[in-house]
Amino acid sequence: MDFNREFKKPEFRKISDYIWEIGTDFKAGMKVPARIYASKAVLDQMDLHVYDQITNVATLPGIVKHAMCMPDGHSGYGFPIGGVAAMDANEGVISPGGIGFDINCGMRLVLTNLTINDVKPKLRELVDKLFKQVPAGVGSKGFVKLDKLTFRRVIEEGGEWCVKEGYGWDDDLEVTELRGRADGADEKKVSGKAVERGKDQIGTLGSGNHYLEIQHVKPENIIDNPLAKKWGLFEDQIVIMFHCGSRGFGHQVATDYLNVFLNVMESKYGIKILDRELACAPFRSPEGQDYFSAMKCGVNMSFANRQTIVHRLREVFSEVFKTDAEKLGMKQVYDVAHNRASLEKHLVDGSWRELIVHRKGATAAYGPGREELMPRYRDDGQPVIIGGSMETGSYLLVGTESGAQTWYTTAHGSGRTMSRTKAKNMFRGDQLQKDMEGRGILVKSVSYAGLAEEAGAAYKDIDDVINATHNAGISRKVVKLIPIGNVKG
Repeated sequence: MDFNREFKKPEFRKISDYIWEIGTDFKAGMKVPARIYASKAVLDQMDLHVYDQITNVATLPGIVKHAMCMPDGHSGYGFPIGGVAAMDANEGVISPGGIGFDINCGMRLVLTNLTINDVKPKLRELVDKLFKQVPAGVGSKGFVKLDKLTFRRVIEEGGEWCVKEGYGWDDDLEVTELRGRADGADEKKVSGKAVERGKDQIGTLGSGNHYLEIQHVKPENIIDNPLAKKWGLFEDQIVIMFHCGSRGFGHQVATDYLNVFLNVMESKYGIKILDRELACAPFRSPEGQDYFSAMKCGVNMSFANRQTIVHRLREVFSEVFKTDAEKLGMKQVYDVAHNRASLEKHLVDGSWRELIVHRKGATAAYGPGREELMPRYRDDGQPVIIGGSMETGSYLLVGTESGAQTWYTTAHGSGRTMSRTKAKNMFRGDQLQKDMEGRGILVKSVSYAGLAEEAGAAYKDIDDVINATHNAGISRKVVKLIPIGNVKG
């Protein structure tokens, strides 16, 4: 995709140093203004397609207050990546283009009680074994072999099924969004093709920007010492972070319902849209509710996928260090997604309203006291896991009360500044691998081409993105995490 083809740059109204608004006069049909959360420098890095897409979102039926884009925003399908919109649950629509094809794609962070000195001598062995035990790449298959009937049970039960089967600990569910299971998932609402695509993919990373990373907590990168300590992080600690979703299953669910919506949207409901990628249906319609149930199946598949990967990485660390994973302190901090629609209650102009909040490449960041929070984090606010590029670092943040302005939503990553094709033409994967090793980061990838696509220079500066979220008040920095070993899809 040409990130800047034939799109008009709007005149922005500056709300603050970190909020920029596009008025409803920018485009016919806009029901609400569009807001970009970014510093001026980050705003200027965004491709022009972002502005076209987020103002298209502002035309959707039932949208409330603003269409929003987070600081990592870049071109996506329908919504930009980083796009956020809340629709009135009774009058608004639900759109797969506002959720993403990789339904419930997300991040999981796991602690250890190991230090950098413990891990450095065994780092190559760890990376090699993780690469072998957690399959990556297009079409990769996991070690959990399921028949179709069992897989249909998994997509209704999610992480709970995994823990019952021995792939994890009960405590993992206490630190996973929704306790690892979206209620209301109905396997009858998903196609046989979706089941066929997904049934062999539990426990796999996938391709693209999906990864599993061993990270170092450098002393100077602990920003909120009391909260970091409370959550189990300490100086020179080693932690593990990974990023993946619902694989081919989620993609097929989204594809199936996009086609359903395109068939009924205008003929049955009289909805006209500016971009077919925003195909939608009224949330309360039969088609909208069917998709919501099917989306929840994608949510549960994704939770099961990440839960199984946690089990595998514990096995690897136990084998390498010849110590039980519990003794290694391999507790989970949190599992948080960034491709989902959620039914939530929010205060809008002084009244509580039920909204269907679309987060597309955007992370929920609930502030203290919100009912969505797991009990462990209700006083603090939600842990927020934002991955950077494999060359730079990632962040653990916390949700804030002032996050209400974005429906308690923040960024999900660095955000691309160039297409994958351009990155492949600009960088050589084999050279990148050598350069990274020279800087103390071991990386193992399915292909050099895939590695080149994920070069750090293809992304915004993670510190700039995080500073924008922090200064805008939509999440607050706790710890920066530095990569030392990486398995790439």
